Amino acid sequence: MKEYQTITEISGPLVFAEVDEPVGYDEIVEIETPQGETLRGQVLESSEGIVSIQVFEGTGGIDRNASVRFLGETMKMPVTEDLLGRVLDGSGNPIDGGPEIIPDQRQDIVGEAINPFSREYPEEFIQTGVSAIDGMNTLVRGQKLPIFSGSGLPHNELALQIARQATVPEESDGDSEGDEDGSEFAVIFGAMGITAEEANEFMDDFERTGALERSVVFMNLADDPAVERQVTPRLALTTAEYLAFEKGYHVLVILTDMTNYCEALREIGAAREEVPGRRGYPGYMYTDLAQLYERAGRIEGKDGSVTQIPILTMPGDDDTHPIPDLTGYITEGQIVMDRNLNSQGIEPPVNVLPSLSRLMDDGIGEGLTREDHGDVSDQMYAAYAEGEDLRDLVNIVGREALSERDNKFLDFADRFETEFVQQGYDTNRSIEETLELGWDLLSDLPKAELNRIDEELIEEHYREDEQEAAEVEA
Repeated sequence: MKEYQTITEISGPLVFAEVDEPVGYDEIVEIETPQGETLRGQVLESSEGIVSIQVFEGTGGIDRNASVRFLGETMKMPVTEDLLGRVLDGSGNPIDGGPEIIPDQRQDIVGEAINPFSREYPEEFIQTGVSAIDGMNTLVRGQKLPIFSGSGLPHNELALQIARQATVPEESDGDSEGDEDGSEFAVIFGAMGITAEEANEFMDDFERTGALERSVVFMNLADDPAVERQVTPRLALTTAEYLAFEKGYHVLVILTDMTNYCEALREIGAAREEVPGRRGYPGYMYTDLAQLYERAGRIEGKDGSVTQIPILTMPGDDDTHPIPDLTGYITEGQIVMDRNLNSQGIEPPVNVLPSLSRLMDDGIGEGLTREDHGDVSDQMYAAYAEGEDLRDLVNIVGREALSERDNKFLDFADRFETEFVQQGYDTNRSIEETLELGWDLLSDLPKAELNRIDEELIEEHYREDEQEAAEVEA
């Protein structure tokens, strides 16, 4: 191991040093300051005679007299099943006052791409307990389904609700792929660039609800170095892959906030004087995000799975911004939070119309949820969309000018928001409860309007008495 005192430049989070031997990309570096403090870094770029190093703890205290040591290995995450219930910082160090972690393995945080031939197609239902997701935009094991939010919207509350409620329920035929009480289900929570207040809220909720027992939490705060923000999601995903593919857990990875992660990419790109891409973000941001998102999935012959819910705040609520735009290309749908619904007090304020789960059809139906799931979802989507269109018309001509049929769809849209989407952050609905509620709402519409549901299902589930009572009342 060679030691250098050849630092030539310090720029933001980067240190540049001269070397006289080849240095590997991503190699771990130790920098010892004149004050005796040892900082860790990673080789970001290596060329003949000079390397650029990104320092995880920030470059404060480093000057040209500091010593640089190259360790000859890439960054690795110490993994063990005992990580469940632990809280770590953004660099993977315990911050919960618990015992030292004794790892079973040390795995490279970059990970390996899943061989497409070995991938199993995602098609097993994950129950989040949130009707707007389970009923309308179903999450399945191995999927990557982001939440598109905005500044000030309660995406953290939704993330916490999913973290404590998510389970892989038993198959309806009794052949259990998971455990109803969630004992085979683990949550990896990676927070990037959050405030200390948000961190306290997260931890209070995890501890109050007992969700921490089956979770591993990585905390990168807003005042932590931006370079650490690039490492945090990779540490979280490495832990998830170990628990899923080595220990057989069904792992749900929640990453918040990917916007802060991308801002860190832009900051480091500017320090490296790279040619910027769209809105100043690096041109390789698509590739970088894909390296993270594509670590979700299932592997043939392995019991476990890695499912991702990345959360991002769209700057200016602009869904054409590079971050949500690129995320949408890579992932399999999106859950969209709506500012208008939030202002009406709807919790969670999920707008199902622009939301989408591309793998939903493969994760629902007979033996997976219920045979009427797809039909109920399609019919509610169509009815809610028509009600939304009619709201615009009401603003022009008034409700009195609408027909009785149109008024029923308006009422449906109102009830859909206030009864189906609205459930609060402490209510955990099973898929059966969600679908029963859907039938309650659809029974307010005439049978003739239920043109997306099989007639046998209508005869089985339609609430005839409720419809007749509604007509008498009208």
